[in-house]
Amino acid sequence: MSLGRSSLAQPIRVGLVVLAVALTSAAAQFTMPLPFTAVPFVLTPLVVLLTGAALGARLGALTQVLYIAIGVAGLPVFAPSVTLPPGAARLLGPTGGYLMAYPIAAFVTGWLAERGWDRRYATSAAAMLIGLAVIFTGGVSWLAVSVTHSLPAALTGGLIPFITLDVLKVAAAAAILPATWKLIR
Repeated sequence: MSLGRSSLAQPIRVGLVVLAVALTSAAAQFTMPLPFTAVPFVLTPLVVLLTGAALGARLGALTQVLYIAIGVAGLPVFAPSVTLPPGAARLLGPTGGYLMAYPIAAFVTGWLAERGWDRRYATSAAAMLIGLAVIFTGGVSWLAVSVTHSLPAALTGGLIPFITLDVLKVAAAAAILPATWKLIR
């Protein structure tokens, strides 16, 4: 997305970032706790990757930093949970690594999109899979170091139950951007 330096560009960017934060927050509310892991299934990674690809590296990362900041401040934007800690403590809990990886994943996906990876399905999917790998790396690493103290246990509780559905989400999301760019043209 290229917004020139017109007087409308800045308010449009601000509006897009606010919308993306709202979408990320809404996606976190669609959650499904799994009985065998402290990590719930959420739609948030889908929105993280889409906003990164649609807004670009800097605005995509900024969106996720703002999302985390408002969650840390105590607003109920993180996935609802009776077992996960609220507010800033969420970053220290089992989902902290995933959350902290969101800005990096949005940046990486956005960086690739800025280089044209969002224009075709295959490259859009590849960019989002790379972003998804960033999220899983952050999440599983955090689980292994701070929660399970075991990489195999972290993989079992933080990657294996989610990988198939998250790859399917990427497959769907990767179709959205090229189609949207064609429609906008």
